[in-house]
Amino acid sequence: MDRFDVRSEWKPLVLIIGGFTLFYFLPMDSALFTGAILSGFELLHEYAREHVLTCLLPAFFIAGAIAVFVRKDLILRYLGDAAHKGTAYSLASVSGAVLAVCSCTILPIFAGIRKRGAGLGPATTFLFAGPAINIAAIFLTFSVLGVKIGLARVVAAIGLSVLVGLTMALIFREKPEAGGLFVEEYDEVRTGKRVLVPFFIAMVGILVVNGLAIDTVLKYGLMVALVLVVVGLAGFGMRREAAGKWLAESWGFTKMLLPLLFIGVFIAGFVMPFIPDELVVSLVGENSITGNAIAASFGAFMYFSTLTEIPILQGLIAKGMADGPALALLLAGPSLSLPNMLVIRKVLGTGKTAVYVAIVVVYAALGSWVFGMVW
Repeated sequence: MDRFDVRSEWKPLVLIIGGFTLFYFLPMDSALFTGAILSGFELLHEYAREHVLTCLLPAFFIAGAIAVFVRKDLILRYLGDAAHKGTAYSLASVSGAVLAVCSCTILPIFAGIRKRGAGLGPATTFLFAGPAINIAAIFLTFSVLGVKIGLARVVAAIGLSVLVGLTMALIFREKPEAGGLFVEEYDEVRTGKRVLVPFFIAMVGILVVNGLAIDTVLKYGLMVALVLVVVGLAGFGMRREAAGKWLAESWGFTKMLLPLLFIGVFIAGFVMPFIPDELVVSLVGENSITGNAIAASFGAFMYFSTLTEIPILQGLIAKGMADGPALALLLAGPSLSLPNMLVIRKVLGTGKTAVYVAIVVVYAALGSWVFGMVW
């Protein structure tokens, strides 16, 4: 009979004891705790119904297509370390404007361009700018919060995204080759431009249409039509090996990122009930460095669905939130979230992710503080 060896079995033993202790002492009689659990599942429910099918899945397929069909030399020419800095950062800072994406939906596309050879600086510029300046959010900001904050959001999001990317590139000074970010070119996946151009347009079009403020029936009709175009081009315009490689890469991004997003969304929903609105407003009622830092930090760790940051902010402003902290929340909130951080860590590693989050919070706080001072 085998003897029990604590040295080889300590990990499962600790997990079992820890799990037992956690469940034994769960404060199920606390209304706040049970409400937090319900809040986590409610946010997951909303996320699954409103974002997974219409936002995340198209983004996963776009990421897979980038990883398979976009030539490495094209990415390197415009977004690589050796690319012209003005071109690379300008393109990265505005390319997300057409996509109505949140901090989670941008992640598969970010992972795709990184895998294909985009430099750290332009890639993180795109990662920050994509959710911050999508067209739908910008128009709604102008409409609900006014011209001053709307214009400040556009200018600051573009400017700070470039600063974030330049700072990341300056700190880490990496080459894409060193990180093993390239994928091989295969002759069997080569597909002509006559297929790839409408193929990418249709997939991006799904995200664009999803962000339009149009009749729901018309919106879903257009999205279904675009899906049929994608399926038709993949089925009849590509070699079987090319379509299979695209699906395999898309599935790879999905299984890597989606579980982390679900975990992060639940945690974000769970902690929300523990943060009273009155406390938040009392801390950000003035345009101080502290108030802006708190607003940026709060926005960075909470999850905001696309466009929902605007009505939330409208309510906080009505309770006394100052303009500077309001802009800080607008800049950090859509671009970061706890789910977002978990996935970025998977792509960039712990060190780069921690630095990226810190840079975004600091720049959002400082930029918004200056805005509150001068305007």
